Amino acid sequence: MRIAIPLLLIVALLVPSGARGENRVVTATLDNGLRVLLLEDPRSPIVSFQVWYRVGSRNELRGATGIAHFLEHLMFKGTPSHGAKQFAQLIEENGGQDNAFTSQDVTSYYVTIAAEKLDLVIDLEADRMQNLLLDPKEIASEREVVIEERRTRTEDDPGGFLGEEVSSLAFKAHPYGAPIIGWMEDIKRITPDEIRAFYKTYYAPNNAIVVAVGAFRAADALERIKRRFGRIPRGKVPPPVLALEPPQNGERRVTVKRQAELPIVYLAWHVPNHQKSDDAPALEVLSTILSGGRASRLYRDLVYQRQLALEAGGDYSYFSIDPNLFWFWATPMPGQTPEKLETELVAHMERLKTEPVTDEELARAKNQIEAAFVYQDDSIHQRASLLARFELIGGFALKESFMAKIRAVTAADLTRVARAWFTPDTKSVGVLLPKP
Repeated sequence: MRIAIPLLLIVALLVPSGARGENRVVTATLDNGLRVLLLEDPRSPIVSFQVWYRVGSRNELRGATGIAHFLEHLMFKGTPSHGAKQFAQLIEENGGQDNAFTSQDVTSYYVTIAAEKLDLVIDLEADRMQNLLLDPKEIASEREVVIEERRTRTEDDPGGFLGEEVSSLAFKAHPYGAPIIGWMEDIKRITPDEIRAFYKTYYAPNNAIVVAVGAFRAADALERIKRRFGRIPRGKVPPPVLALEPPQNGERRVTVKRQAELPIVYLAWHVPNHQKSDDAPALEVLSTILSGGRASRLYRDLVYQRQLALEAGGDYSYFSIDPNLFWFWATPMPGQTPEKLETELVAHMERLKTEPVTDEELARAKNQIEAAFVYQDDSIHQRASLLARFELIGGFALKESFMAKIRAVTAADLTRVARAWFTPDTKSVGVLLPKP
């Protein structure tokens, strides 16, 4: 007879975004450390089941970059109970869709399937959390797939190549400077024993979050998760990431030549993350004002009005676990120089330090963020993903305060953060020049 491991049940009630107050998040932490978040959403007879592991490229050591992403591929290569490729095959045969991704901070696996097939997904995910085969032949075969992926997405892609160069330039100490897919030399070298050790260290219930949203009863789903995942032993506490990036003391610059049709310019500044500073909401709004769509400053000025750039954009990672980079990029129109685009991008940032944004711009940016945030509740996959992302940065309940923080941002806040974080000494510049 199987005895269920008791739960240390922590039940939380949270009215989610989207004005659907009848739905509440039910949370639990199993005795083996597995964190579970469940949200009933009966609007359609499907479920999104996701397993998020607290491991990404930030957890890798020098000489073994790309191992987290490599392992993500191998998670589909079978267990003693379910052979190679059977995971995806079983999901597809039952009308579902599955996928995965690796980021700097996490590795996530997700399935969308008919709610009546939830037991199948629970069994498959619990099985590969504990019993992955990691056959040397499969590792050798998948290594070639990852090598080709790196070649296609980075080495043969001018933008991807330049972004990788700027990241490695901006970070000297922190592992954010290494590419998520890994350096080619490391991908070729990583051994099966290293992959097994990485799997054993990080793929444990106490290092994972299970999130499910869909047409189920939370109490029933929790019991099913408890029965299957609760048998998996707790692992040792994974080693913490202790690396801290020292302050940057001067502009850093890299120029590369690649086969490309046009030059590319990347600018990146060191900025804080949500957990390190209250400036994160202002940085999110600032990023939207500068690069959020066709109404943004960069697109409107550089692309549409003056036609200096073929494209221009930016990015800020609100959910980053550690302090990260605030990005700008632009591709000059034929006849324009990268020097001109760099000057224009810097000028836009300098303008923010002296001229407050208009009320119209501020309102539009906040509306854009809120619309995108609310619309995600129309997808059970996105609802589950948002719960996991907020849980990772401090707790899923932070989702409820996100928009309040965004709405509270003022024009004066934007001027202040621009002056505080976008200084010449914390800037890294990358320029890609086309090679004949």
